[in-house]
Amino acid sequence: MDLQSAEKRVNELKRLLTQYGYEYYVLDKPTVPDAEYDKLLQELLAFEEQFPQLKSEDSPTQRVGGAVLEQFDKVEHRIPMLSLGNAFNEQDLRDFDRRIRQAVGDEFSYVCELKIDGLAVSLRYEDGLFIQGATRGDGTIGEDITANLKTIKAIPLRLTENISIEVRGEAYMPKRSFEALNEKRKERGEELFANPRNAAAGSLRQLDPKIAASRKLDVFLYGIGNPEELDIVSHSAGLDYLDQLGFKTNNERKKCATIEDVIKFISGWTEKRPHLPYEIDGIVIKVDSLEQQAELGTTAKSPRWAIAYKFPAEEVVTTLLDIELSVGRTGVVTPTAILEPVKVAGTTVQRASLHNEDLIREKDIKLGDKVIVKKAGDIIPEVVNVLADQRTGEEVDFHMPTHCPECESELVRLEGEVALRCINPKCPAQIREGLIHFVSRDAMNIEGLGEKVIGQLFAEKLITDVADIYKLTREQLLALERMGEKSVANLLAAIEASKGNSLEKLLFGLGIRHVGAKAAKTLAQEFGTMEKLSSATKDELIAINEIGDKMADSIVSFFEQEGASELIQELVAAGVSMEYKGAKPVSAAESDSFFAGKTVVLTGKLERLTRNEAKEKIEALGGNVAGSVSKKTHLVIAGEDAGSKLTKAQELGIEVWDEEKLIEVLN
Repeated sequence: MDLQSAEKRVNELKRLLTQYGYEYYVLDKPTVPDAEYDKLLQELLAFEEQFPQLKSEDSPTQRVGGAVLEQFDKVEHRIPMLSLGNAFNEQDLRDFDRRIRQAVGDEFSYVCELKIDGLAVSLRYEDGLFIQGATRGDGTIGEDITANLKTIKAIPLRLTENISIEVRGEAYMPKRSFEALNEKRKERGEELFANPRNAAAGSLRQLDPKIAASRKLDVFLYGIGNPEELDIVSHSAGLDYLDQLGFKTNNERKKCATIEDVIKFISGWTEKRPHLPYEIDGIVIKVDSLEQQAELGTTAKSPRWAIAYKFPAEEVVTTLLDIELSVGRTGVVTPTAILEPVKVAGTTVQRASLHNEDLIREKDIKLGDKVIVKKAGDIIPEVVNVLADQRTGEEVDFHMPTHCPECESELVRLEGEVALRCINPKCPAQIREGLIHFVSRDAMNIEGLGEKVIGQLFAEKLITDVADIYKLTREQLLALERMGEKSVANLLAAIEASKGNSLEKLLFGLGIRHVGAKAAKTLAQEFGTMEKLSSATKDELIAINEIGDKMADSIVSFFEQEGASELIQELVAAGVSMEYKGAKPVSAAESDSFFAGKTVVLTGKLERLTRNEAKEKIEALGGNVAGSVSKKTHLVIAGEDAGSKLTKAQELGIEVWDEEKLIEVLN
C-alpha cells in the first residue's frame, strides 16, 4: 500500500477507534465487541510501524504506555488548584449557606457533585490536542504525569473542538480494578494497597507508564481552569460544555435552589454510596453563577463559594496500649495513642493524636482502655471516647511528664495555652523537627531530603542547623544507608536549586513563630530583602495588613537573637537567596497609573499578550482583574470573539477597550 492510501486508512482507523473508545469509556455504551476494537487497534499499530511518519500524538496507540521516565518534571499551574474547605455536619452547611447569603443575597443556586476519592489532576489542551497533565501538588507546583494520564482511556487525546483549555478533574481507580490489582499483588506476595485512592495515586506516580496502563484507571472532569476565557457564565454550563468537548463528567450532579435541597441530596447519597462502582468520600457544593463566585472570591487556600461535605467517619473499637510523647519544632509536647492495630476507613490504624493533657483528662483516658476510634474527615485518626463500662480494673492512669522526654529540660505551660512546652532552644527534637520543616514542600522544597534522611543526618551529627544542609558533600551522603550515586546526585541538585528560592520560602522555612506561608509571602513582598525585614521595627511590621501584635513581636524577637543573625550569614555565605523574586503588588494609593483602584475584566482572545501577562501588568499598576462583569466593573478589555461579557458591559455602559488601546496605555 502506498503512503497516500495508508494515510487515508490510518485516519479512518483513528476516527473509528476514538469513537468506539468514547462510547465505551465515557458513555459506558459500547457499540462494538471488544474483539472488533482490538482488531482495529492492531491494524493501526501495524500501519504506524510500517509508516512511522503517520504516527501522531492523538493516536489511540499512544495509550499503551511509552518509554520509562527518569523522573517527573515540575509543572507550575497557570491557575492555582485550590483545596476546598470542609463541612462535617448540617450546621456547617447552614453556616456556609448563611455566609453566601450575606455576601450575594438570596438570588443564587448551588450545584452538588459527588466527591470522587482519587487524585486531583490538571489537563492542558492546545488547539484541541492534549499536551500536558499534572498532579495538584501543593496547588501551585505539581508533577508532569502526562505519559501516565495518556493511558487513561476516558481522557480524550483530541477534543471535538480545536480550542485551548485547561481542565481539572479526579483520576481514580474503580472498585473492580482495585480488587483485581490487589488479587494479583496477593498472588505475588506483594504488599496490598490499603484503598483505591492510594492505589490510584501510586499508579499515576509510576515512572513506567506501562504499569499505569495496566492498572485500568478512570477519570471524572469537574471544572475548567479558565472559564472566563470561554464566556461560560455558570459552573453547570461549564460541566455541560466539558461533555460537548468529549470529556467524561459525573452525571450524578444536581442543581439545588436551597440549602434544604442540598441536605436532601446529601442524605440520599449517604445511603446510596456503597452501591457505586467507585469510592466517594463526600459531596461538593458550589455556587453555580461564576459572577457570584468572583464576587465571593477566595482565601489563600480555598474558594469561599464552595465547600466539601465529608461523610460521617467510620467508627471502630480497639484497645489503647500506650501513650507516646513527641516534641515538635516549637517545643510543644504532644501525646499520641498507641493502639491495637485496627482497620478504619480502608487503612490500618495504630496511632491517633490525643492533642494535649486536658483532652486526656476530659475523656478520662487510661492505658488499657477500650476506645472508639475514627478518622476525622476520613484522614486523621482520633480517639472519640472511652468505653468505661468495659473496664476490668487493670487499666492504668496516665500522667504527663514534668520534663522533656528528649532533653530532660523542665516543661512549662505558657499563659493562655493548654499545651506543655519545652523551651530549651538546644532540644534535639526541636532542632530535628525544625530541619524537617525547613526542607518541606511549602518551605525550601528540597526533594529527596525527607524525614528519614534528615533523621539519619542529624543522628550522625552531619547537620545541626539548616545552614549545614548546604555544606553536605557527596561522600557524606553516600555513606548513608540506601543512598546510591543517582539519589545522591539528585539530592545535591535539589539542594543547589533551593538556593534560588524566593525570600518567602526561606522565611517560612526558618519557622518563626506565628509566621505561616501566607504571612511569609506578605512580609517578603513588603520588605523585598532579608536585610530590610531583619531591621524592621514592631511599628513598621504592624502597619502591614495581616500582621498583628503577636506576629510582629515574634519576628522582632527572632531577629534580635544572636544565633539568628549568625545563621542568616551562614546561609548568605552558602549562596542562599535573600531576595523576594515575585511580582510586588502595587496599591491604588501608591500608583499614579490609569488602572490604580479600577476593576478590569478581560474577555475574548488577546493576540499580543497572554491573559496572565495582561493580568500581571494591570495588577502591577494597582488595578484589580475580575472574572466577571458587574456594576462595580470600571473597564472591559475585549479581544477577538468576545462574547457575553462584552454584551453585558455594553448594556451597563461600561468603557470597553481593544488590545491595542490596552498596550498603548500600558506602555
